[in-house]
Order: sequence, then C-alpha cells, then structure tokens
Amino acid sequence: QVQFVEAGGGLVQAGGSLRLSCAASGIAVSGYNMAWYRQAPGKQRESVAVIMSGGNIHYADSVKGRFTISRDNAKNTLYLQMDSLKPEDTAAYYCNANNPWTNAWGQGTQVTVSS
Repeated sequence: QVQFVEAGGGLVQAGGSLRLSCAASGIAVSGYNMAWYRQAPGKQRESVAVIMSGGNIHYADSVKGRFTISRDNAKNTLYLQMDSLKPEDTAAYYCNANNPWTNAWGQGTQVTVSS
C-alpha cells in the first residue's frame, strides 16, 4: 500500500523559509516521477514541483526561483525547500506521484504565510 506522510509546515512571515518533507512507503520515490501539490481554501489542488525519476525537475511559474524540490533515495523521502514565501503560498501541501494515486493522498502539511 502506497502511503505518504508530509511534515514541516507552519506559520511564517512573508519572505521566510520552510522545508517540507514527505516520507514514502510502499514505493521507492527514486523510481517514479514525484510531485508536490498544494491546495488553498476554495481552490483546486495544483502541482507546484515535479522531480522525474531520471532527475529532471519542473516548477510551476508561480514558485519558480523560490522553491526547490529534491529527494533522498536512501531515506525514501521527498523534500520541498520553500524560500521567499508569499501570502499566496498559503495552502495545504501534499506529495504524490506526478500521475497521482487516488488512494495515496496523505493528510498534508499546512503552510501559512502572514503578510
């Protein structure tokens, strides 16, 4: 069974930084195209960063230059370093495959950026 456990969210002032982690079980993150998603209240879930199994990385325009996705294969964990945070980054953040497993969504981790 594929499971993801996200952590690292919190309350931060605009311009601050947070590092999110996503511990995976049931799969090896190195073997899949993995992504970080976020969902703000009243909005659809959106992909913000993707790391391909081969290492290529893609970012949504809204976070390009501020967020960095990475993975630790030994720990089977995905990371999202978020710098220069903005109030519009406030959302619940989740990880999953780039083609997400419907039943594998975790509880997410809440990021709140105050102005």
